[in-house]
Amino acid sequence: MAFSESFLTELTERNDIVDVVSGYVRLGKKSGSNMFGLCPFHSEKTPSFSVSPDKQIYHCFGCGKGGGVINFIMEIENLSFPEAVEFLAKRAGMPIPEEENDRESRKRSRMLSLNRDAARFFYAQLSTPQGGAARDYMAKRRIGPATAKNFGIGFAPDTWDSLEKAMREKGYTDFELFDAGLVRKGNKGGYYDTFRNRLMFPVIDVRGNVIGFSGRILGDGEPKYMNSPETLVFNKSRNLFALNLAKKSKSGYIILSEGNIDVVSLHQAGFDSAVASLGTSLTPEQARLLSRYTNQVIIAYDNDGAGIKAAQRAIGILEKLDLKVKVLRMSGAKDPDEFIKLKGADAFRNLLESSENQIDYRLRSVTDKYDLSVDEQKVEFLKEASDLVARLPGSVERQVYAMRVASMSGVSADVVTKEVERRRKKLVNQARGSEERQQSRPERQLQPEEKALRYEDPSSAAAEEGLIRLLYLDPALARNAELPAPEEFSSPVLGHIYSVLRDKIDRGETPSAATLGGALDGQEMSLLVRLLQKPELLSKGDRALADYIKRIRERKEQGKQVSDLRALADKLRETKGYEG
Repeated sequence: MAFSESFLTELTERNDIVDVVSGYVRLGKKSGSNMFGLCPFHSEKTPSFSVSPDKQIYHCFGCGKGGGVINFIMEIENLSFPEAVEFLAKRAGMPIPEEENDRESRKRSRMLSLNRDAARFFYAQLSTPQGGAARDYMAKRRIGPATAKNFGIGFAPDTWDSLEKAMREKGYTDFELFDAGLVRKGNKGGYYDTFRNRLMFPVIDVRGNVIGFSGRILGDGEPKYMNSPETLVFNKSRNLFALNLAKKSKSGYIILSEGNIDVVSLHQAGFDSAVASLGTSLTPEQARLLSRYTNQVIIAYDNDGAGIKAAQRAIGILEKLDLKVKVLRMSGAKDPDEFIKLKGADAFRNLLESSENQIDYRLRSVTDKYDLSVDEQKVEFLKEASDLVARLPGSVERQVYAMRVASMSGVSADVVTKEVERRRKKLVNQARGSEERQQSRPERQLQPEEKALRYEDPSSAAAEEGLIRLLYLDPALARNAELPAPEEFSSPVLGHIYSVLRDKIDRGETPSAATLGGALDGQEMSLLVRLLQKPELLSKGDRALADYIKRIRERKEQGKQVSDLRALADKLRETKGYEG
């Protein structure tokens, strides 16, 4: 949707960035007029996420992301630009101008409608004669009708085209079904249903949209579970099964389990804060999503080798977000579903209340690997346990757990404490040395945070950044200047930002994060915000502008000369008798 400058300006004025960001990030520490908090887009312990009430922009000095309030909603809610505008308009009670939606927005809306209709189809099939096998399976797993309705559980018939025919009757095309991952192309042409003879779990996002499906096969065959492929609306690494329900829980924590059936069983037993990742190990994106709804996570993974390994990995991801992490230790059952069936909800509640904090869990896991009655193994245990304790951020934590390790191994507390601090010092020095090596490289300082955006000519790029910064801050400077064309920029990404900025200025519009957001992608907007953080003396803007333009053109000419020399060398190599 092509929104007018006046509408976007009013939208951002009525959605103050501090108010909006505060709904997702705890902003506290101040530096000048800026407010700081822990970045919601990457894991960190020290706040580096800055929000400027004056400029109405955000910028993370850690990961480099930045933009205005619309970009923030796009990133945090995984929305397109028009959808983020709609989100903020609803928040502010503003009507959206009656203009035609852009192509991607229409496509996204259509796909969500298709997924919703597909979910209704699957749910209806559960009550048909063909759904008998699915009902039998649900009875075996003790999934009641009320729970099936709550989750929208359905059945994909054991046919080739039942869903395709039903959706075509509703006006959807085969291409739309294929694009949504609901059908596949046959080897001899035509399409067939992706999900067949499966118990179907719709994946619903926190806004209530059906974004994909997870299907559990009812007979023999592989894979046991099948998820929708990545689509315009579905990214399994950025969503969690049942978070749409768990976010409403009053329990104060979220239970993280491995499978859909575990989640369904937990909710049915009264544990309404259970969620699961979608066929993958927990991802940093999923962890950040969890952190928006809770400050405590209880890991309830399967009680086997793979589950223990996955729990260790999840702990490492969750603790970086300053979340309180606990881990269940189940005995006599392989997973939460089986535990509840064998021992009941009260026993599981007791298990939750006695769950170990992540440090105790990890330390116990290390202990289980060694026989401490054997000296050689005791030494190995002390090495691994000391390394684990050395990585704890708090000095009090390190002291307490160093004493615990000493007690477990029968070694002096002083000895273990010294070993822990020795390893801690080594880790700190390694981290500091790595950072200093990075910072000591001048060319690194001139490069964008995003590794995908590399400057081939950092010197010219610095001038290009300066030119963009000046025009953004004082568009009037463009009136009497002989500005370079975007093609004269050495950096394509800066050339594109400059082109969009020039277009706004040439049309008499005032550049802002809101008006530029629809034309720049997330990386480009983050780069723009980063370069706007650098100081610029506007009182001497005309002179600075001329200097930047001169530098850009000088570097371009130098590059042309080098290119000409290379062309000459290539020509000489082709000359008979010449060898390079």
